[in-house]
Amino acid sequence: MIAGVNEQDFVAYMIFGLILNFLFSIMFGVYLSKNIGVTEMMRSKGDKEQSLLVSLSLFIPYAKMLITLYRVAILQIFFLNRGYSHKEFWIYMTTNRLNKVD
Repeated sequence: MIAGVNEQDFVAYMIFGLILNFLFSIMFGVYLSKNIGVTEMMRSKGDKEQSLLVSLSLFIPYAKMLITLYRVAILQIFFLNRGYSHKEFWIYMTTNRLNKVD
């Protein structure tokens, strides 16, 4: 037993969590690319790398999906509701410097 769940059930939860993660990530990526444009996203992408915690969250069921939903909430609450653009969110997510908006 792992965390009070049978191994087969735990693996099933992990697989379902990964599927949901990829689904949400793809949908969020398509949403951003439609609002920013793929060429503009590639041109304005910074050099920020994902933290180790985000990379390791792939092994915890539903953690990566919750991180993607957290990023959607940041986009909506702190950027779109305050009048900023999708491009400014993209720059914020992909650069280490906070004030780098072209």
